[in-house]
Amino acid sequence: MNYFSQETERLILRKLTEADIPVWAEFFVDNPNARFMGLDLTKDKIELATIWLDRQFERYQTNQFGQLAAIEKASGKFVGLGGILTRKLDNQPAFEISYSMLPTYWGKGYATELTMHMKRFGMENGVSDKFISIIHRENVLSMNVALKNGMKKLRESSFQGMEVFIFGD
Repeated sequence: MNYFSQETERLILRKLTEADIPVWAEFFVDNPNARFMGLDLTKDKIELATIWLDRQFERYQTNQFGQLAAIEKASGKFVGLGGILTRKLDNQPAFEISYSMLPTYWGKGYATELTMHMKRFGMENGVSDKFISIIHRENVLSMNVALKNGMKKLRESSFQGMEVFIFGD
């Protein structure tokens, strides 16, 4: 199992690096869905991208999976992030399938491809047989991705100060 180096039909998934910060910063430019990230959007886009990627670097260091860079095979372009995150849900360990795509790549099926791959990877490699996705209750696009990934809405909850739905198997 090499979590940090994977491929899907159209994507190469790899560890994030500090060099990815400027590219990921574009996620925070004129993106109506950035508000679903739970970050202080009054901060500069580079600062926001650094905060987000630093969380992943910390996860890598503590062997807690983390989001990976999603690179489009055809062009070599960075299209987004995705991966498995370890969470505590109701004081129990849980594994979240998480992703965020740059707006330019919305509607191309990359989010569905990536999340389905991560769920399959997690099951085939004994990470878990059940996964969740924590989705802001206004984020309809992500709810559709979760449904395509075989999840259903389990319940409402609060997460990092936001009202969310917990989707799962």
